[in-house]
Formats: sequence, structure tokens, C-alpha cells
Amino acid sequence: MKIQLDFGAVLAEWPILLLGVGWTTALTLWAVLVGTSLGILCAWVRARGFGDGVAPVWLKAGVGAYVEAIRNTPFIIQLFFIFFGLPAIGVKMSAESASFLAMTINLGAYATEIIRAGLEATPRGQIEAAESLALNRLQIFTRVVLPPALKKIWPSMVGQSIIVMLGSSVCGQISIQELSYAADLIQSRNFRSFEAFIIIGAIYLALSVLLRAALNWVGEKLIFGGRAA
Repeated sequence: MKIQLDFGAVLAEWPILLLGVGWTTALTLWAVLVGTSLGILCAWVRARGFGDGVAPVWLKAGVGAYVEAIRNTPFIIQLFFIFFGLPAIGVKMSAESASFLAMTINLGAYATEIIRAGLEATPRGQIEAAESLALNRLQIFTRVVLPPALKKIWPSMVGQSIIVMLGSSVCGQISIQELSYAADLIQSRNFRSFEAFIIIGAIYLALSVLLRAALNWVGEKLIFGGRAA
């Protein structure tokens, strides 16, 4: 039996593919930005606290519970809980908002532990030197502790960000028009499932390479300077 491939039938649906790329990219960029910020804040609480250097027990416990809950449950369950579960208590969201929130919360939990590892690797003497210069705790954290910590863990953060982008394919289950949704829609029209998913897979691969390059550039030029370790 001879199989005839027709990639042209899939590529002819380029507006749907372009829309899918747009949604996947937008969800990923916003989730990476907000999720990383959330991870930094939670890592600060877990690793060093604030004020006198000790976070309240209830706050550390809350952050710990959040991290463990997210890291030990599937992303699709988190997404469905936000989109289908929260309306039961009166919290309704659009599919777009639910997808963004789920991706952000998911990345934030993993980023917390990744960043915490970098923070805890900061030599105590480096912090004491900053204190001797009369820097307050916020200045010490943002200028002395965080930049070198991010440099140590940036490759792991880049990898986790790519995982979150690939995980966005689940969001098509709640009708977000991202890439996997585009593949399903295209193959339902022309029955070219094999070609559709090959092309979508190639697009995901290209987006992963581009996202890695972009995040490495951001790290090197805008966050910690120098070359990422």
C-alpha cells in the first residue's frame, strides 16, 4: 500500500497555523514573565525571608504547600480545576485567562525550587560584605544575591520555560486556538492527520529553539550579564 503525503493541504490552512503560533507564543511569553517573577518571590520567602530575614511560618508553609501541590499534580488537572472547577464557587474565567493562569502557576512552582537552589548557593561572606556597606535587605537581594543566583540556574529555568510552552498544547482542550487545537481543526477538515501533526511538531521544535535562544540572550544581556553558565 502506497501512502501519498500531501503537506500542501495542511499548509494551505496557514491562517489557522499562524493563529496557533500567535496564541502559543503569547501564552508562553506572559507565563514566563509572570511565572518567573512569582518564582523569585516565592524562592525569596522559602530561602531567606524578608525584614529581619525570617518569613512568617504561615507564609513559608503556604508557599511550601503551593509548590508541593503544583509539582505533584498533572498540568491538565490544574488547568481543568481552574477552568471547570472554580466556576462552582463563583470564579469564572475565559479560556484564555484560565490557560494563562494555569501556565503561570505551574511555572511559578517549578521556578521556586530552581531559583531557591541558586539563592542558597550564595556565599554567606558575600552577603555580609553587602551588609557592611549598609545595603538594606531588598538591595542585597536584588543587587548581590539574585543576579549570580540566576546565572547559576538560568539553563534550568530556560529548560523549564520550554516545558511550559510545550505544555500549552493541553490548553486546546478548553478551546484555546493554540497549535494543537490548530492541528485538530485542520485534520478534521482535510483528514490529513499525519501531515498536520508532523507540521505542528516541526513548528513546536522551531519555537523551542527560538525560545531557548531568546531567553539565553535575555539572561546574558539584561539580567546577569556575561555568558550564561
